[in-house]
Amino acid sequence: MHALVVIDVQNDFCPGGALAVPGGDEVVAAINDMMGEFDAVVVTQDWHPAGHSSFASSQTGKAPFETVEMPYGQQILWPDHCVQGSRGAELHSDLRADADLILRKGFRPGIDSYSAFFENDRTTPTGLEGYLRNRGIDRVTLAGLATDFCVHYSAVDAAELGFHVAVRQDACRAIDMDNSLAAALGAMRGAGVALI
Repeated sequence: MHALVVIDVQNDFCPGGALAVPGGDEVVAAINDMMGEFDAVVVTQDWHPAGHSSFASSQTGKAPFETVEMPYGQQILWPDHCVQGSRGAELHSDLRADADLILRKGFRPGIDSYSAFFENDRTTPTGLEGYLRNRGIDRVTLAGLATDFCVHYSAVDAAELGFHVAVRQDACRAIDMDNSLAAALGAMRGAGVALI
């Protein structure tokens, strides 16, 4: 069984959004076209409470894209984005709405969540692994935003959990700050992820 996992195709990650990924909305048509090819479709949503600890606005004297030490390690500080119930947190209006599961992540105030499988402490699960295993799914293909952060972490975690993993690069877009895209592609290849 094979699942498509669509990562964070939300308004705040698309042009005009608070944390826009260049060309972020360009993934929507490709993802919609792919959905019928899979046994299951999972869509993730960043779902932060107002004042989330990963927001620069929550850290005194800090600006977006600076880093701070959190109890779970180094954290990039982001502009406020994907705040629960906001327009920015909504899925892109053109994205097909017939997913089997919508998984919300990043809702714990004190910890960020890049991966669809684990919070950034690398131990707190989101529940996605259990859902996929209960459905009999052993292969996942990932698409969405952003290649170098949430797609990357999700793909590596899926591979480490024993899934066969592919990333559809034509249906992803990257932030690419400080060569983060090249590093992410290398990490995914190193984990055995097929980049297609």
